[in-house]
Amino acid sequence: QVQLVESGGGLVQAGGSLRLSCAASERTFSNYAMGWFRQPPGKEREFVAAINRSGGRTYYTDSVKGRFTISRDNAKNTVYLQMNSLKPEDTDVYYCAAGSFYRSIGYKQNEYDYWGQGTQVTVSS
Repeated sequence: QVQLVESGGGLVQAGGSLRLSCAASERTFSNYAMGWFRQPPGKEREFVAAINRSGGRTYYTDSVKGRFTISRDNAKNTVYLQMNSLKPEDTDVYYCAAGSFYRSIGYKQNEYDYWGQGTQVTVSS
């Protein structure tokens, strides 16, 4: 069982930056591909970014390309999401997820096995 704990959310003005962190309890953290998702109120959870086990490959949804960067530090069992040039439409609860699927990287939430509790990001205009 992998426990994931997100942190770093908060309130920021449009154009500002936040860095989300997700700490994993699992010593074999490097065995898992990681992803970030977000969930607007009353809507389905949607993909934001993903990173493969080594950190050498990343993938982003179109709306965050060039603004968000996913990275990981396997020595610290932590994955990050650096969010720059934030927009009010980025306001959501953000979740990190860990997946043991065969592919190197995944963008579908049903591929992921473990989820954090979520952290709120609010961007004011």
